[in-house]
Amino acid sequence: MLLIGDDWAEDHHDVELQDESGRKLATANLPEGVAGIAKLHELIARHGGELEPAEVVVGIETDRGSWVQALVASGYQVYAINPRQVARFKERYASSGAKSDKGDAHALADMVRIDRDRLRSVAGDSDAAQAVKVVARAHQTLIWERTRTFQRLRSTLREYFPAALAAYADLTLTSTDALELLIKAPTPATGAKLTRTQITAVLARHRRRNRDAKAATIQTALRERQLALPEQVNAAYAATVTAHAQLLIALNEQIAVMEEQVKAHFLKHPDAEIYLSMPGIAEITGARVLGEFGDDPERYASAKARKNYAGTSPVTRASGKSHTVQARYVRNNRLADALQTQAFCALRASPGARRYYDKQRAREIGYNPALRQLGNRFVGILHGCLKTRTTYDEATAWSHHAYPQPA
Repeated sequence: MLLIGDDWAEDHHDVELQDESGRKLATANLPEGVAGIAKLHELIARHGGELEPAEVVVGIETDRGSWVQALVASGYQVYAINPRQVARFKERYASSGAKSDKGDAHALADMVRIDRDRLRSVAGDSDAAQAVKVVARAHQTLIWERTRTFQRLRSTLREYFPAALAAYADLTLTSTDALELLIKAPTPATGAKLTRTQITAVLARHRRRNRDAKAATIQTALRERQLALPEQVNAAYAATVTAHAQLLIALNEQIAVMEEQVKAHFLKHPDAEIYLSMPGIAEITGARVLGEFGDDPERYASAKARKNYAGTSPVTRASGKSHTVQARYVRNNRLADALQTQAFCALRASPGARRYYDKQRAREIGYNPALRQLGNRFVGILHGCLKTRTTYDEATAWSHHAYPQPA
């Protein structure tokens, strides 16, 4: 076999080629793109002889991008290795913490040579699953960015215009109509001058109900007396708030656009029906779970393997007389967030899930751990449904967790 360590950067790749004994055959610094892949193929042809593509093993610290897809398409075995694993592996060479791109490439080549059976190969996901992952991640990232921007806006308003926080609390400050009103009147003085007609017009444009009552509440809150700042300082704060509000409006628009993209790509996927049959899952949550799990039927050998990847199953720490069972904190946070959302929503949709959750709570398990255990159970159920190509069935899913019905 031919073992390759690929340490990637934005514009180049440092690679090292080894044989099965660990002998270094070649090192190279390759450019990103078509030219770099072509040179890598030349190196493999020069040192691999008559090897089949499947006998070429590549270790790299990412599972995404056109370079990785080109490696997979060439038929090579590609292992995406967590940078934390690489850092720990390198400690066997030296404890000084020294780092170099060539050293990282050497470590990656050694890892796929020595510990390949402990690593996870890049999944052979379909194009449809990869598309779902891309749009689902982009949608979630925009939501996270909106939350960060909102927190900055809220913090700024607390410093000079707290009345606005109270005035727009009922609308929620991330809503476009509240942001438009804030842009129209970004200071305490201009806010106090807003008329009920002006406020109602903005609310009407966004189809708010009970507009007259809401307008009256907003006007009253904006006219409350508050501590004043110098006019020049107020103007500076107003410019800052206006910039944040404009950014939030743009984020709202793009989040709505990406939401439609997520739904469209997800509903085209052949596994969508199975995901949507699960309690607590709709299009957005389903797309996030599918995108992070992928659809390679060979990726997860068992339900336990899928649970471990999801991070819902616990880890055991045993040393001497100490023996503890703890939650996994090193995990795919996007997937964990989606599964936690599913578990929470399923409490109303699934009687079996509700009884299972209540049983955990009765054992004095906390709210989040109980939801995590429920999510872990759902991952196992999902694995069975995908393996047998059947949709979720409430009676079958909870047949091993039957509890007496309340009188």
